[in-house]
Amino acid sequence: MPPSNADLANLPAPLCRVIQELKILFDIARTLQEGGELQDVMSGLLHEISEVIGLHNGTLRILNRAINETQVEAVQEVPRGIATNEFERFNQIAARVIEKGEAEVIPDIGRPMHVVHGTAIQTVDWRVLAAGKGAFLCVPVARTNEILGTLSVISHSKTVVSLQADLRLLTLIAQMIAQAVKQRQRAHEQIDYFRQENERLQEQLKRHFRPGNMIGNSSVMQTVYHSIEQVAASNTTVLIRGESGVGKELVAHAVHERSPRAGKPFVKINCAALPESIVESELFGHERGAFTGAIAMRKGRFELAHRGTIFLDEVGELPLQTQAKLLRILQEKEFERVGGTETLRCDVRVIAATNRSLEEFVEQGKFREDLYYRLNVFPVYVPALRERKTDILQLADFFVEKYSVANGKDIKRISTAAIDMLMSYHWPGNVRELENCIERATLLATEDVIHGWHLPPTLQMPESSQPIQESKIKAAIHGVEREFLVDALKTHKGNMAAVARHLGLTERVVGLRVKKYGIDARSFRP
Repeated sequence: MPPSNADLANLPAPLCRVIQELKILFDIARTLQEGGELQDVMSGLLHEISEVIGLHNGTLRILNRAINETQVEAVQEVPRGIATNEFERFNQIAARVIEKGEAEVIPDIGRPMHVVHGTAIQTVDWRVLAAGKGAFLCVPVARTNEILGTLSVISHSKTVVSLQADLRLLTLIAQMIAQAVKQRQRAHEQIDYFRQENERLQEQLKRHFRPGNMIGNSSVMQTVYHSIEQVAASNTTVLIRGESGVGKELVAHAVHERSPRAGKPFVKINCAALPESIVESELFGHERGAFTGAIAMRKGRFELAHRGTIFLDEVGELPLQTQAKLLRILQEKEFERVGGTETLRCDVRVIAATNRSLEEFVEQGKFREDLYYRLNVFPVYVPALRERKTDILQLADFFVEKYSVANGKDIKRISTAAIDMLMSYHWPGNVRELENCIERATLLATEDVIHGWHLPPTLQMPESSQPIQESKIKAAIHGVEREFLVDALKTHKGNMAAVARHLGLTERVVGLRVKKYGIDARSFRP
């Protein structure tokens, strides 16, 4: 046990000093071994040095290698009675100690310009110490010839011998804390590195974004996202191609939201849903009296979309006469309303979509070749659902959550058998068909699970046009029975007795069925 202050008071002064130093060094070693934040550790140690040895105003400065400047890491207290410019002088001395790697001493802080090197401390006039306000000592904190910072104190020693003892003790302490300072420096540099890496990755994520209105992480969808990112910031005309139900409108909306026109109108029009007689009026508007029933002037979709984006879905269904006017508005940015003579101008970005082969339409004379090339500036192909099967479960979970909330249900998962059916189906109707199937299953579900029998018959019998054979009926029954068993085992965490009660069977029958279907009940236990 270290001696108490009362014990030290009865010892001769030199011996007392040695024991005090040993006590300080022992406490430093123990504290550093216990670990903790360097700032907290050093604040306590500097206070103990002040109380036991009488070295006051201890300050630990650490070299920040990023900016090549010293920064105060721990300080007992700012020296009282010292002007700001004089304390700044201490900082300059610390910077010089780091540069040269040699201790420096101000014998009298009242005369800060008088500085000696640590090796020349014996040349200090003892009368300066006796009459001065205190001496400033600053030593380097170094490890394997690498200067990490400085440790400084103010000593009130009145003799050169005692000042040398203070400098020697301060040097030993600096050597002891060098390892902790090095670890702290590495930790801070690692934190800075990880922060910069995080910022870089965040920036990379912004560049390789996924639109918030689209779901899927497959490689083919990543290509779609990249295409959206490339074209969104421009005013280039975009042609979105893909089968019906793949989500072409979502791509168009993502392009608009990512573009500088995001705050402006986004006008959608389905060209296939408009009768040929009114398609021009819908697109370009009409004047009063232009045709029977035109009782007032009406703005068209292009006027409504001014400074924004217009989305022409199923653009291949437009009549040839309307195609000519669309080509003019794409090239000249001008048009006339039906029945009008005034030429109007509009600033609209056009995004078109089709599930047809426009190349075949051009060969057949159903689509203008010049309009095709004007629309097909930047094509974006949206893959069919069968080409992105890894996204099916993610889409299904999204629709389950969506329609559970809409229908006031609490469906938590999709059973294994239902997942197998979703993954093996070829999805001719793409995402729209998947959404309809999940909505139907959500309505039929009476528990918190969607089972295979909740899905449409087309998913349960891929070849529904063929006559049902007896072997297929048995296979379907066995599949349903196995699904019941697996689902009950999941619910009751592999407890066979609980499963038997749940299914209304004996435990022996449940055991036979589990063995028959090769189910490992132990795998369901926690």
